[in-house]
Amino acid sequence: MQRRTLILGLTSLTALASCGGDSSPKLLWPYVGPPITQVQIYKKKRVMYLFSNDKIVRTYDIALGGNPIGKKRFEGDGKTPEGLYYINRRNPNSSYHLSLGLSYPNPTDIAYAQENGRRPGGDIFIHGRAGKDKGRGSDWTAGCVAVTDTEIEDIYAMVAVGTPVWIYP
Repeated sequence: MQRRTLILGLTSLTALASCGGDSSPKLLWPYVGPPITQVQIYKKKRVMYLFSNDKIVRTYDIALGGNPIGKKRFEGDGKTPEGLYYINRRNPNSSYHLSLGLSYPNPTDIAYAQENGRRPGGDIFIHGRAGKDKGRGSDWTAGCVAVTDTEIEDIYAMVAVGTPVWIYP
């Protein structure tokens, strides 16, 4: 009887261990390719490029903040930032499927907002759409950069924390 209990216990532990402690989603395929060394986003063209050194590896159509023209200055302005930022976090539990955080606001953004008696805002991400009720219209985010859920799965697998992100008008 003790041997049977031991075997059942070990089997249960093995099954639990196979679940893994990683809360990130299981992607359809791992990224095998050149490292992504930078991301470039062109707001006017509504396009995002993933680069490995000087070569474009992938291109994505994007959606932006609901008021996309101009540089993000204040919380609630609906604008997407412009300038150099970095991927500073990964969110596998995003309300928008998956997301990669941008280092907005930087010290310059914070100083500008404070000089004007305002808050700069924050929580700017590259993210998916997460379902039929989100992502209606061409520019609908609160200042983020949105792609399809399938595309964010690829981007999430390809882009590491620390990757520079250039956002152009």
